[in-house]
Amino acid sequence: MSAFARMLGDSPLRVAVKLLIASLLVGIVLAALDWTPRDVYARVIDLFVSLWEAGFEALGRFGEYVLLGAAIVIPVFIVVRLLSVRRN
Repeated sequence: MSAFARMLGDSPLRVAVKLLIASLLVGIVLAALDWTPRDVYARVIDLFVSLWEAGFEALGRFGEYVLLGAAIVIPVFIVVRLLSVRRN
């Protein structure tokens, strides 16, 4: 097997036939859904943008939870430390 065929994973003719069949099947599905390649790319980009924004929203919510908890935990910690210092 030549280096080119090894890179493709099979003979160039077989790879071309497989790609032709896959392109035909994907084309049929896209036509049935009335989608264009531009629509698919736009949806993929929108997916990543929404995941990105949701990630930062989750981080913001995480920060809010930390601050809410710290409003209780830090004063209690200080009081407990002060009480334990007085005992020693």
